Amino acid sequence: MANGESIYWNPILETLPQEKLHALQLKKFRRIVEWAFNNSPFYNRLYKEAGLEPEDIRNFEDVQKVPKINKDMMREVQQHEPFPYGDMLTVPVEEVTTFRQTSGTTGTPVYQACTWQDWEWWAETWCYIFYAQGFRDTDRIFIPFGYNVFVAFWAGHYGAEKLGCEVVPGGVLDTQARILKMQELKCTAFLATPTYILRMADVAKNKLGVDPAKDMNIQKIMGAGEPGASIPTTKKRMEDAWGAKVYDHIGITEVGSWSYECTAQPGGQHVNEAFFLVEIEDIETGEIITEPGKEGKMIITSFDRLAKPAIRFDTKDVIAWADQPCDCGRTFRLIEGGIIGRADDITKVKGVLLAPTAIEEVVRSVAELGNEFEVVVSKKRDVDDILLKIEIVPGKEGEQESIVSRLRDQLRLRTNLGYKIEVHRYGSLPRYELKAKRFKDLRKKGV
Repeated sequence: MANGESIYWNPILETLPQEKLHALQLKKFRRIVEWAFNNSPFYNRLYKEAGLEPEDIRNFEDVQKVPKINKDMMREVQQHEPFPYGDMLTVPVEEVTTFRQTSGTTGTPVYQACTWQDWEWWAETWCYIFYAQGFRDTDRIFIPFGYNVFVAFWAGHYGAEKLGCEVVPGGVLDTQARILKMQELKCTAFLATPTYILRMADVAKNKLGVDPAKDMNIQKIMGAGEPGASIPTTKKRMEDAWGAKVYDHIGITEVGSWSYECTAQPGGQHVNEAFFLVEIEDIETGEIITEPGKEGKMIITSFDRLAKPAIRFDTKDVIAWADQPCDCGRTFRLIEGGIIGRADDITKVKGVLLAPTAIEEVVRSVAELGNEFEVVVSKKRDVDDILLKIEIVPGKEGEQESIVSRLRDQLRLRTNLGYKIEVHRYGSLPRYELKAKRFKDLRKKGV
């Protein structure tokens, strides 16, 4: 970093005193509710049915009067005109310049409309993320994902260009070709899901004879799409494999890129509170949680996304506020440890609450295990059963008994549950390039 260079993309907003930040958030919240009320038939109906007028919002307590929306509502509204977005849209469809959609991992994809202004806004939010993680205009960033209708790293691409970075798109290349191109161009950074970050390192070493930590120039990696980059053991695996710093960020297709880890790496992520309002709701009571350390599901509002607003969107992501500010000096609050899991996935097994991230943390702490694993929860007669499928790295097969014993003990200690463990041939479990699907609960209807 150059002498005297700011660590903030926007020093005014990122260090705004809390009382001024909260006043800005309330002003922007009222503005987006009024915009949606006046311009979206969907939101107009929703708010009138709740007996709500925009002027009813006078303080933060009034925010909770505003009805929440969820992904099912967004899917249903797509059955209405204008095609294909439905009447949640606030602008004429002719003003929409960009189509993106969700990955579809939780059901029918949600279609997201953006005007040019929306897309410029999204690129700006990414600049906050990049700058906080030490990206600068001297970086050459490789983006190894298949550019298509899924939003993935599209906004990251444009945000990197806005920051002044050189962007190398690796869309149609396969994994080996991507690694070789990154090596050839001496790329300094890349963006990917944690699953694919580890997958690329494995392919580099075992298929190309390339040691990413020694033979490549990668200095920074940004993870997204999965909790892995916020799980200490997974982060360590990635950093060791690449000899680079790994940072996390969280974005949602319907909402935008709302949080990021900074170079201080405080064990959590900043909420970009200048652009988003994050509320944490108790899963059982629905009450808003303000105290640190208490887990709940996230309700989020995007202040400045106008074509298809997300106002009090129930993400079902489970998070908790951190109890200390960050050493970086940002006044944007931290969430502790990133996303803990989804309310849909955090489930009771044998009477014990289980989060898939807890299993990942244990598996990734055992050096003799490969990067891939799979968890299957089922019910046999009236008893829950957990099957964990793992791979042992080549050369360690002779230690299988002790590895499995150690793994079982650590799982019991971390999750208070017993597991049936299956060892699979290395390379036989599914490999993923985007979001991994490692947790399967067969007790749920339709699975």
